[in-house]
Amino acid sequence: MAKLTFISAQNEQRVIEVKGGVSVQDAAIQNDVDGINADCGGGCSCGTCHVFVAEEWREKVGLPNSLEASMLEVIAGSNECSRLSCQIKMSDELDGLVVTTPEFQEGC
Repeated sequence: MAKLTFISAQNEQRVIEVKGGVSVQDAAIQNDVDGINADCGGGCSCGTCHVFVAEEWREKVGLPNSLEASMLEVIAGSNECSRLSCQIKMSDELDGLVVTTPEFQEGC
């Protein structure tokens, strides 16, 4: 199991343990993490699972594929740290991963 930390826009931290192969989005949904809405259910087609990957984790997480990158282009507030959590699969290599949820998704 890998540890995954979600940080809200209000800087509240929540650490959960996640099995390898589970997406960051699914881990959030299974643990009632606020700010991950996942309207499309992981289809990389809505952007409601947008997260900011902590700078120190960006290289390990990797770059988005072309479909994800095109989705990120239309999300308000996205930047070079942005990823769709449905596209990040947890693994032992990502043990300790830290992501922040955007303010506009919280409370939905």
